[in-house]
Amino acid sequence: MSIASAPLPSSDRADVAAQLREALLAADFTADGLLELLGAPAYTALARSETVPALRATRGDGPLETLVRLFLLQRSVPHARVAAVLPVGPLQESGWLSAADGEGALKATVDVRPYGGPSGEDWFIVSDLGCAVGGAGGIGSHDEGVVLGVGGASTTLAGLTVRTPVASALDLGTGSGIQALHAAQHATRVTATDLNPRALHITRLTLALSGAPEADLREGSLFEPVGDQAYDLIVSNPPFVISPGARLTYRDGGMGGDDLCRSLVQQAGERLNEGGYAHFLANWQHVEGEEWTERLRSWVPRGCDAWIVQREVQDITQYAELWLRDAGDHRTDPEEYAARYDAWLDEFETRKTRAVGFGWITLRKPAAGVGSAEPTVTVEEWPHPVEQPLGETVREFFARQDYLRAHDDAALLAGHFKLADEVVQEQVGLPGAEDPEHVVLRQHRGMRRATKVDTVGAGFAGVCDGTLSAGRILDAIAQLVGEDPVLLRDRTPAQIRLLVEQGFLVPVGS
Repeated sequence: MSIASAPLPSSDRADVAAQLREALLAADFTADGLLELLGAPAYTALARSETVPALRATRGDGPLETLVRLFLLQRSVPHARVAAVLPVGPLQESGWLSAADGEGALKATVDVRPYGGPSGEDWFIVSDLGCAVGGAGGIGSHDEGVVLGVGGASTTLAGLTVRTPVASALDLGTGSGIQALHAAQHATRVTATDLNPRALHITRLTLALSGAPEADLREGSLFEPVGDQAYDLIVSNPPFVISPGARLTYRDGGMGGDDLCRSLVQQAGERLNEGGYAHFLANWQHVEGEEWTERLRSWVPRGCDAWIVQREVQDITQYAELWLRDAGDHRTDPEEYAARYDAWLDEFETRKTRAVGFGWITLRKPAAGVGSAEPTVTVEEWPHPVEQPLGETVREFFARQDYLRAHDDAALLAGHFKLADEVVQEQVGLPGAEDPEHVVLRQHRGMRRATKVDTVGAGFAGVCDGTLSAGRILDAIAQLVGEDPVLLRDRTPAQIRLLVEQGFLVPVGS
């Protein structure tokens, strides 16, 4: 029997899910408990789907070792050991456990993985057996409808989502339900959709086992299940892989090239309420003769601000190999592997694709009366490490955009600013030189940006404590360096705008 057709636990037995949750917590089957039991190397190896270190660390017969072997390592465990930890009768009856091949042993029917919530919540993510780690991790399953657990892409999306209280949230392509679980903590009403009915079933299990409210679960593709309904928050980790055909539901969208991601972004605008955010992970083509930044700008729906960050670029051979390994094709017949590889390259050649970019797309529909009528669209490349979670950084980015478009240069110079926390200055130049070649401001929070400034910009940022207006600071600098204050006021606002946009300077009272 394939993974994707294997029976799942009943999703309408909330009482059994509650009993299981209570037993898991009593045995300290939590993210912190696992780290203490396994140690950091074995714990992080599990996140790579490597189980040997965890098997070595769970040779004992304690309650936690029993649960790790049962739910994470998919090993058969003697009935008596399981019964000492779990309510075996209800769990077998509702399908969480089944009899193993060995006499008197039990096995789990799904993977259950502890997951620590942002405020210390103990959650549990349900997925198909052997599929707890999602996304380019070498799952090696060819089952079309298999449901993966939480991988790096899932946690990235959860981290960059703005977490303000909202009335309604939509998790589009919910998978194992991790985004719906996060949204349930700050949204009054959560809707989760998926083309795969098995994913909706597993999402219901994830929410129940985590003690979260039920979501409105709807089957269908993209926005089809919700019609014209609008939301305050939309999140999606869609099947963004650019591939020839639609082999695997969790990753291949079935549209040509990057059309699925484009359609998703373009259609989101009319389904966002004023003040609402939409967050997506996406892949996009770098097409011969076309600027990738302009390609993405064309995706942004009318009336929405956008912040698009390209985190990585792979050439077409790297990209094809990554996703061939994801499906386990590298372990098949060499000729079959070569044929699949060739099909990927044919697809890219047909579309004149020379590379594929991966990153984040955030849309924000401004509230009525905010800023001008002209939206702000920022498309940039930032492959460097960032500090997660980034949700508050994203919210502040759009707030600064509102400030900048509401203030012309005169208003900017009348404003007061403070240097953001944990910004340092670096001076770069030859040893012994009287003046540095250039000055760099560097952040140690959020996006961890670095930007070059001239001596005036560095001096300006250094004295911004919210006391003096920008104009008065520039007048003082002009007097100090012997420059015409009028000329300095004329040429500096562009540099101030950049420092505000990138978060080095924070408007006071905005």
